[in-house]
Amino acid sequence: MSLALLEQHGAIATITLNRPESRNALSIDLLQALHARVDELGASVPGRNVRNGGEGGGAARVLVLTGAGTSFCAGMDLKQVLSDPDKPLELLGLLADLCVKIRELPCVTIAHVNGAAIGGGCGLTTVCDFALTFDACKMGFPEVDLGVCPAVVAPWLVRKIGAGKARAVLLRGGLMTGRDAAELGLVTRSVPEAGGLAGAVKELAERLAGGGAAALAATKRLLNEIDGSLDRDLSRRAAELSAQVLKTPETLSTLRGKLGA
Repeated sequence: MSLALLEQHGAIATITLNRPESRNALSIDLLQALHARVDELGASVPGRNVRNGGEGGGAARVLVLTGAGTSFCAGMDLKQVLSDPDKPLELLGLLADLCVKIRELPCVTIAHVNGAAIGGGCGLTTVCDFALTFDACKMGFPEVDLGVCPAVVAPWLVRKIGAGKARAVLLRGGLMTGRDAAELGLVTRSVPEAGGLAGAVKELAERLAGGGAAALAATKRLLNEIDGSLDRDLSRRAAELSAQVLKTPETLSTLRGKLGA
């Protein structure tokens, strides 16, 4: 079973993080699978069917990103990070590159935040053009609580909610509810109950899929240029900074204590 699934129905594609037993924590294998699915989607052309199920029907105009099971994404796989001193940079580099790659897609992207979105998982929601969740969902960036530097997600959060609010969120750490995230602008919309989320995502995806493909792609390209979304050098420097902090004795001790390792 693939760790990341891609299916397409008409103009709407869905990529699912498929590691539910680990709350879709971002391991190196999962990130590599996500890269492969995004590459596959980006390479699709009219008339070409998408593998792994779905109806094909040409290039997608909308991508929905979601998680299998009850979580969207629990963030970095910290056990893997602690297993090898070279793992942090590899994992964080893959995450940084994935964020840029998702933002670069010509189709409109929606994060279907079906459950907890923590750390790097919450970062993925900020990369998408839209993000929908439900009021009781747990979201946030608790990296500093663990002695971790949230460098990879920082540029995306600044672009999403502004520098001042992002500074407060990242330095304070902790979690928030989906309702609080909507009020902050971290997500586009939060529905009252989890049961109503899928319908809200479907409604938005179908609305967006009715737009002109060329117009959507051109608008995204311009917006990416305006806000510097495709600055790969910044993303890579952020990954390197976060990896350096992860190797410090203080951070390693904190993480081992949290994980009982």
